[in-house]
Amino acid sequence: MVDQELSGLFPGLPEDLGLDCLIRVPYENLSAVTAVCRGWKLEIELPEFWRRRRVSGLSTRVVVFAQAQIDPTREPFPSAKHPATPRYGLTVFEPETGRWTRLPPVPGFPDGLPLFCEIVAVGTELVVMGGWDPVTWEVSRAVFVYSFIRATWRPGADVPGTRRSFFACASDGRRMVFVAGGHDGEKNALKSAMAYDVAGDQWAHLPDMARERDECKGVLVRGKFHVIGGYATSAQGQFGDDAEAFDVAASRWEAPCDGFLGPAPGCPRTCVGCRDGEWYSCEGGDVAKRTGTMTWQPVTQLPVSVHKVTCVMMWRDDKMLVIGSASHNEPHKAFVLDLKGYTWAAVAVPENFSGHVQSGCCLEI
Repeated sequence: MVDQELSGLFPGLPEDLGLDCLIRVPYENLSAVTAVCRGWKLEIELPEFWRRRRVSGLSTRVVVFAQAQIDPTREPFPSAKHPATPRYGLTVFEPETGRWTRLPPVPGFPDGLPLFCEIVAVGTELVVMGGWDPVTWEVSRAVFVYSFIRATWRPGADVPGTRRSFFACASDGRRMVFVAGGHDGEKNALKSAMAYDVAGDQWAHLPDMARERDECKGVLVRGKFHVIGGYATSAQGQFGDDAEAFDVAASRWEAPCDGFLGPAPGCPRTCVGCRDGEWYSCEGGDVAKRTGTMTWQPVTQLPVSVHKVTCVMMWRDDKMLVIGSASHNEPHKAFVLDLKGYTWAAVAVPENFSGHVQSGCCLEI
C-alpha cells in the first residue's frame, strides 16, 4: 500500500486522462485501488465518478442471489430424497459475462445467511436484513451492508419494533429501503411500514397500510413502493389479489387496488414491475403481462426446466431473469427473457451454483 498523496490522480497525466483510467477499473478490483492513496479513494467515492463510468458504458450489472450452497460431497440431486436444511450464502452473477462468484459471509452468521432474509441493492451497496437464524430459527433484527467498492461488510441499525418475518422489502436504488407487512412472533399479519436510510443508518416509521399483509411482495417503481398480495391473520395462506402503493414523494398510501393480481392469485413472489409501468408474473407455466389497469395476459410459456419458479427479477429494462427448477429438489436453472420479442436464452449455470435461490436483486456498479 502506498501511504502518500499523489499530485493529481496520476503524476504526469492530465486530470481527465487519469480519471479515464480509473473508471475502467473492474469493480472487483476497486477495493484494492481505493487502498493505493487517499486521492484515488476520494475520487472513486464521488457520485460524478459513477455517473461518468455509467455514461461511458463501463459500468457492470451484477445480480446477487441468496442461494443454497452446494455440498461437493453430497449425492446427486435426484438421489437426495431427504436433504437437510441447506446453508445459504450470497452468489454474484454477471449476466453479460456469465461469471459466477460468491461474496464473503455475513458477519456473525458462521452457519450461513439468515433463512428468508431480504436482500436489496442501494447504489453500489447490498443490504441484507431480517430472516431466521439458521441454527436457532430465531427471527433476526440484524441489518448488514456490503460495499462493492471496499469489499467489506458493516453492521447497520437493527430493524426496530416487533420481530417480523416474510415482509415486503424494496429499494429506491439510491439511498432508501422500504419495509412493510409480514408477521410477528405470534403469526399475526402486520400492516405497519418503515423506511431505512442506508447512508444515514437511520430508521423512520411510515403510515400503516390499509390492510394486513403477510408474505407480500415489495416492488418500487416510478416513485412508488408497491406492496403486492399477501394475506390477513384471519385468512392464513389465502393470498389476496390486491395491492397497495406508497407514494414516496407525497409520503402517503394510495387506496388499495383490488384485483391487481387477477382472478386466481397465488404467492406474489414472481411479480416484477418495469419502469415503463408494465408488470410481469410467472405462474402456472406461463409468463403473463399487465399494463396499467388492464388484465393479465399470457405472453409466453416458461421453459420446462424452470416451471417451479423461485426468483424473478429485471436486470435491464428489456431483460427479465427467471430462476427455478423442473420439480422439487432438482438443480436450479436460469433463463433470460427478452421482453421485446419474448424469446428465451438459457444461462449456463455451474453445478456448484445450482442450489435453491430464495431471493435476489440487481446492481449496476
